[in-house]
Formats: sequence, structure tokens, C-alpha cells
Amino acid sequence: MAARKPAPPAYVCTECGWTTAKWVGRCGECQQWGTVQEQGAQTGILNRITPLAPTAERAARPITQITTTDAPRRSSGVGEFDRVLGGGIVPGAAILLSGEPGVGKSTLLLEVAAKAAQAGRRVLYASAEESPAQVRLRAERTGALHDELYLASETDLATILGHIDEVEPQLVIVDSVQTVSSALIDGAAGQPSQVRDVASTLIRVAKERSLPIVIVGHVTKDGQVAGPRVLEHLVDVVCHFEGDRQTSLRFIRALKNRFGPTDEVGCFEMTGDGIAEVPDPSGLFLSQGATEPGTCVAISLEGRRALPVEVQALTVGTTAPNPRRVVHGLDSSRVAMVLAILERRAGIKTSTLDVYVSTVGGVRFTEPAADLAIAIAVAGSIQQISVPRTVAAVGELSLAGEIRPVTQSAQRRSEAARLGYEQVVDDRSKTLRAALNDVRARNTSRRGEADIPPF
Repeated sequence: MAARKPAPPAYVCTECGWTTAKWVGRCGECQQWGTVQEQGAQTGILNRITPLAPTAERAARPITQITTTDAPRRSSGVGEFDRVLGGGIVPGAAILLSGEPGVGKSTLLLEVAAKAAQAGRRVLYASAEESPAQVRLRAERTGALHDELYLASETDLATILGHIDEVEPQLVIVDSVQTVSSALIDGAAGQPSQVRDVASTLIRVAKERSLPIVIVGHVTKDGQVAGPRVLEHLVDVVCHFEGDRQTSLRFIRALKNRFGPTDEVGCFEMTGDGIAEVPDPSGLFLSQGATEPGTCVAISLEGRRALPVEVQALTVGTTAPNPRRVVHGLDSSRVAMVLAILERRAGIKTSTLDVYVSTVGGVRFTEPAADLAIAIAVAGSIQQISVPRTVAAVGELSLAGEIRPVTQSAQRRSEAARLGYEQVVDDRSKTLRAALNDVRARNTSRRGEADIPPF
């Protein structure tokens, strides 16, 4: 008698295809919740599809006959937002804006909606998280009141589509995709199946009507967009709004952009009157007082922007067996490596000192280009040498004490020259010891050599 074939798995994950013999709430492969469904259950896709002849408007054309004038960009009215999008909003684009709670996503989009309304375009702002009165209060505070800005507080997808038909807007903002639900899908709002259906429906409306739609997305505790990964694949642009709650500075970055580059960064500042653009943030991360020992300016690269960032170091003698290493705004592991290179390759002892290293303004500066500025700041603190404000440092340190070139070094030097820095210490000094001597020589020519101890 032939052996009976084992029964096929009865449940499958709609995200990654993982199969299991019994239902579970969480996929064992991709770790997504609510994506395991019974095999053979209705998924909204027919097993057999009858081919249909396309209409003349939707017929396939040679790519050489398609012109870019079919998709002109429209300015959002917020220059920093347009910079990240690649010059403006493309009709029919689906834009996903994610960010931590309280970072200012709704405030930014309300400003975008107000600017678009002032430009004569009708805007529909669908808020599923706040009441109309709450949004109106924030709009009064930020000066975002306009007759062409329509507000709806809805959590039902069908009702939002009805508002789109009635208002006929030229820009739609949905805040947020995790709080909107569809009556055609089982489960509460925020479930992967709900997020997928809501997003796909809004994107289909955007494409059919050439209507740009901006969708707000929540993030998880590890910074990822909440919901299925397919959400980021469906939309045209994925932007991330970030910033430290302890500071007023905010950055918006494009993680995905089908219509432009992804190396642009927009800079904003949260104020009492809302959110304000910062077109030139070069002076935000520098101290304003006299130069003190233990400071050095580095040239950071945020997207295509080169920004001067001041690194400060303070060293204090200690008798503890394990000296303290306190770091803020920098990569603590790189700071520890730079301290070891200073002691081994430059002869500056740091193992008996408590070392505190920080950036000015609360900015995060974690790229390897900060290594040389950290080393110069720590050495200056130990030797009590003030680095002139006309000197900047850019370079990555190797464990052998060599200075390695960094990305976009020419752009960093040109930006430093534009901001008034007369000397940029970089990989042209070859080694860390030579770079420290170059800084000392610059300080000597400025103040005289008598009162300056050598490195």
C-alpha cells in the first residue's frame, strides 16, 4: 500500500510566504503580526484573470515618445521640503512621511497645506488622530488658516474617499495611515492587512486622478515604519522627519525617491509659532564665545550640505581604575578608538583621564570624518592649546595613526573656505602627529611660540 502524502501546510504568511500547519499570530520568518492567513482564503486576487484590451489612453508607448512634461512639479511652498522631494511635488505622487511621536510631522504638513492653499490650490487635510477643533487651534497658532484648506476628521477610508469626491482637492494629506481603517478588511486599524489595503487604495486614487497624496506613518520603537514592509514599496517617496526633543532643530531626509535624489536634507527649527525653515544652518552648531582649549571645528556632510560642527572635549585627571568616557552627539565607539590612537600613535596619554566629548547644538555627528576633530579637541584640552577659529579639521583616522580621505572632501574644503576658514587640516597631513603639529604651527604664528607647549 502506498504511503499517504502529507497534507500541505494550511496557513501561509502574506508577507514572506512562510507556511505553518496551524495558525499563529506572528510570522516565524519575518516576525510580522497578523499576516498569517489560511491557505486558500480570499485575498482579493482572482485565480484566473481574463485578458482585457487596453484603451487608447492607456496603450503602451515607446519610452522615447513619453515626455516629462506630463508630470510637472508643483512647489509645496516650503523650500526645504521641496529640496528633499527633488524640486516639488509631482502630480499623482504618493509620499510617506514617518517620524517619532511629537517630532512635528503634523505641524510640518499643516504648514505645507497652508502654503499650498495660499498658492490657490485646494487642499484636503484628513486627520484621523485629532478633532477639527484641535487642528484649528494649531492652525491659529501657526498662521495656517485659509479658505482653500479643508479639514476632515475621519477614520473610515470610504468616508475619506467621499470627501475627496466632494471637495475635489489638488493635494490630500492623510494623518495617519495606521489610524484609518477599511470596512472591507477584517481587523482593527493599524493591523498589517488594514494598513496595506488603506495605502493601496489611496495610492490607486492618486494615480488615477493625478492627485498627490501625503500619508503620515508611525514608527516602531526601533525607528522602522510601523506596518508591513510593502507600505514603503508601494509609495513613490519615503521621507523621515527626525530631531532631538531636547533641541528645536529638525531634519527631513528622503529614504526613497522615484522622482529625485535621496541625498538631500531639509532643515527646520521648531518655534512657538510653528515650524520655520533654516536655509543656512551653518551657524547653529558653533559656540559664540572666545576660543578655549579643547575645541575644534569639523565639516559635516548632511546630504549635499556641508555644515560646520564644533567638537568640544574636556579632560580631567582621575585616580579611578576605569576612567569615565562620556560622549554626546558622537559615536562613543569611535571616540574610544580615537583616544587609543592618540595615546599609542601621538604619545598623548589619555588612560589616566576622564574624557568628556560633545558637539555644540545637540547635533548628531557620527560619520568617520569627525575622527580628526575629536583627536585635535582632546589633545588641545590635555595640552591647554586653543585651536584658532579659522582652522577646521576633516579626516578619518586609521589604527596606524594615518589620516584617510573622506567622502566629498573637495566640497567640504570649498564650504569651509566660503565660511571663512583659512586652513583645513585633512588627509594632506598624512599622519595624526603631523596634523597636530600643523595645528600647533598655526597657533604659534597667531600668538607667538613662547607660551604654547608642544603636542
